[in-house]
Amino acid sequence: MDRRSGIAGLAAAFYMIRDGGIKGEDITMLDALDLEGGSLDGAGDADEGYIIRGGREMNWNYDNFWDLFQDVPALELPAGYSVLDEYRLINDNDPNFSKSRLLHKQGQIRDFSTLGLRKSHQWELIRLLLKRKEDLDDVTIEEYFSKSFFETNFWYLWRSMFAFENWQSLLEMKLYMHRFLDAIDGLADMSALVFPKYNQFDSFVVPLMRLLRDKGVRLQFNTRVHDLDMATDAGARTVTAMRASVDGKETVVALGPDDVVFALTGSMTEGTAYGDLDTAPVLRRGRHEPGEESDWTLWRNLARKSPIFGKPEKFYGNVDGSMWESVTLTCRPSPLVEKLKALSVNDPYSGRTVTGGVITFTDSNWVLSFTCNRQPHFPTQPEDVLVIWAYALLMDREGNHVKKPMPACTGREILAELCYHLGIVGQLEAVAANTKVRLALMPYITAQFMPRAAGDRPHVVPEGCTNLGLLGQFVETSNDIIFTMESSIRTARVAVYPLLGLRKQVADISPTQYDISTLLKAARALNNSEPFPGERLLHRLLDKTYFAHVLPPLPEARSARREHAESDLAQFLGRGSETFGRLTRWLDRFRDDLRMR
Repeated sequence: MDRRSGIAGLAAAFYMIRDGGIKGEDITMLDALDLEGGSLDGAGDADEGYIIRGGREMNWNYDNFWDLFQDVPALELPAGYSVLDEYRLINDNDPNFSKSRLLHKQGQIRDFSTLGLRKSHQWELIRLLLKRKEDLDDVTIEEYFSKSFFETNFWYLWRSMFAFENWQSLLEMKLYMHRFLDAIDGLADMSALVFPKYNQFDSFVVPLMRLLRDKGVRLQFNTRVHDLDMATDAGARTVTAMRASVDGKETVVALGPDDVVFALTGSMTEGTAYGDLDTAPVLRRGRHEPGEESDWTLWRNLARKSPIFGKPEKFYGNVDGSMWESVTLTCRPSPLVEKLKALSVNDPYSGRTVTGGVITFTDSNWVLSFTCNRQPHFPTQPEDVLVIWAYALLMDREGNHVKKPMPACTGREILAELCYHLGIVGQLEAVAANTKVRLALMPYITAQFMPRAAGDRPHVVPEGCTNLGLLGQFVETSNDIIFTMESSIRTARVAVYPLLGLRKQVADISPTQYDISTLLKAARALNNSEPFPGERLLHRLLDKTYFAHVLPPLPEARSARREHAESDLAQFLGRGSETFGRLTRWLDRFRDDLRMR
């Protein structure tokens, strides 16, 4: 049995069938919602307004994700093509790029050609990469970095792309830096990312769910599992029954000796409050306790049974620290669309990349961002309609134009704040008349980033558990990051293989962070696209060797490289020193020796 039909639950069902040989009709998925997909949602229409609570940036190093979707038939291509094939065709022919990544001063493009890091900031990042994980328990980002770091382009790019807050986990930021080290040089212009054709629900959930239904997998909605009965014997724990509320009625589901349970711990989008053009969302979750009718109840009850199940309160216990709000705009032609055209890589109606990812206002009190992905964003979307998604990170500050915190605002007021930062607030009425606004205030959307220590998250298969696997964003991932579709699918695979007794290896985390060319490109990017200290010396040493191709090209002409290399060497040793002279002569002899051979 598998609980919850988000991407992790769907992946568990997939791996049970493909790799475990389980029949689809022997798999039942239980979900508290009335629709599959979990946090990967996408709904609505042009008349009422579309809604997506969020999006997921992706790259090609999601090895488990692509392992799964290479075997899921594509929806719009002929038989034999997979979702992965479809994804490659789209992104190979329309690579991602942003020309307006950072804005300020009411719609002006801010220079984002470099990461804007001083030498002191660069060393802060390098030291973070070198630190051991166990030294960062419960340390926050703001406790580590200098205050000036938070005003750099790097931090605006990083926090708006991954949704990090200053008070959240430094450990998680470190893991993200390792995981996306190969993308650092494409962080500013978003060239390192790939996006689907449609929203994430239609692009991934729909084709995967069609496959699982064809295999006979059963779904049962409006079912919230809130506790698991367990039998213990000599340290072994076996789930014997599930306690659930089914359509509001309490039910106990007994398990047989061959049943296996895969359960979700916590939820990023649990307790979402909704609003629209004229209505502000009303939060129905407590600031420190979510209540019994929440998706945190199962994890909380498991944690009461044993410390092996972690400490859920570390993640749900501070809504003010984990909450932000998103906005979906359904737009017909208006001044907003005209402004969008000026900031986009391609015409928004062309079907190609539009903004290339989020555009962030660096002088926004809310840290407001917006994006327009390839259109149509929904398969049945009318040709004259565009879907724009926006979100903000800081929920406790007044807007620059609307003197309220974002959660207190109606959709019209948030639209006014967006128009203000785009420099078109004087045309607000024309924009509002042609724009549907739907709001989603999510109290736990970055709960997985809250400061944590070893043991706060349970292992995917907790110690001693014989038939229970835990999935999703709140389990220990052994050096992987969370808040990605890759991590959700990887947790499912890590759970399925041992519990089904499969002698199979889960694809490890992509090793690109250890690749020398990745390290060199990242060092150049962190040094504001200038050669990092010692890089020219490497060129001087290796440019006639087999390994020359791993070095990023130098910005100056070849004729000037010797002088620059000697200048770099002098910085380390002091020009005129005996050691400087010896090393310079040794480099010349080494290069001459290579030519002779």
